[in-house]
Amino acid sequence: MKDDELERLFRLYHAPLVRYLTRRLGDRDWAEEVAQEAFLRALRQDSLTSERSWLFAVATNLVRDDARKTARQRRHLMVLAEQERESVFEPPPTSVETAHETAMARQALESLAEKDRLALLMREEGLNYEEIAAALELSVGSVGTTLSRARRRLAEAYESLQAGEGRRAAGGDDHD
Repeated sequence: MKDDELERLFRLYHAPLVRYLTRRLGDRDWAEEVAQEAFLRALRQDSLTSERSWLFAVATNLVRDDARKTARQRRHLMVLAEQERESVFEPPPTSVETAHETAMARQALESLAEKDRLALLMREEGLNYEEIAAALELSVGSVGTTLSRARRRLAEAYESLQAGEGRRAAGGDDHD
């Protein structure tokens, strides 16, 4: 494709393509990157028929491919995390009460959304905001918000589990 043809395509379709991608992805910067890649691919074509639909289809496929790649990475991270959990030596709890609290804390942690759980675990391991952002594909600016929300939800989940234990201990829950 010639430069003047690409320039014409860009003028006609860049804004609507970025709007579509921003709505789809919820992130304008990411949308701009995907649109740029779609136009680069158009540059490599000899000619295009149905230019608009071709650009939107390429952009949609780029998003879909990225989602598949992210899902594969997430599955791989989950396998690695599970292997790590299995290999980490945990000293035996000093009491039944401590073991029960540890189990409730783990249950509360597991109830969090994956991104929240991973962000908390990474921060606990000493990763800085930039490292967490890169690992979870977040903006650095959103890491603090993610961690704050995750901590709040973890506390709420733990308190809810404790409250449920209190009701059962008081005999208020006869469903066991």
